[in-house]
Amino acid sequence: MSKIPRSFRLLEELENGEKGLGPESCSYGLADADDNTMTNWNGTILGPPHSNHENRIYSLAIECGPEYPDQPPKVKFISKVNLPCVDQNTGDVIVKDFHTLSGWKRSYSMQTVLLDLRKEMATPSNKKLPQPKEGSTF
Repeated sequence: MSKIPRSFRLLEELENGEKGLGPESCSYGLADADDNTMTNWNGTILGPPHSNHENRIYSLAIECGPEYPDQPPKVKFISKVNLPCVDQNTGDVIVKDFHTLSGWKRSYSMQTVLLDLRKEMATPSNKKLPQPKEGSTF
């Protein structure tokens, strides 16, 4: 079975993101429409209901390096969030502490990452964690 080239994969993800083909709880798109390398992306996650994240919108920066999708993207929260898998000084999602990135598979996508981060927010151990003031950023 042949591998889909990086650019084709990212074009597919861009199309899905622009058309809103994924769940309404997450969205993503290119940070700069002129980025021909399709490296830098913006993402958003709507906080899950019945948690301290409810009614919040979290902004993220996603970097798909030259080895993506064979290697996971770098993911960083712009909006401050209190989660064990997020560095509280930089907003970086810590690869070893976030199962989706540490167990990365080529079949995963940016949507997978965003949805799994949202699921992480809703886990019993994380949903009641005190959160920084809404609107604060790293």
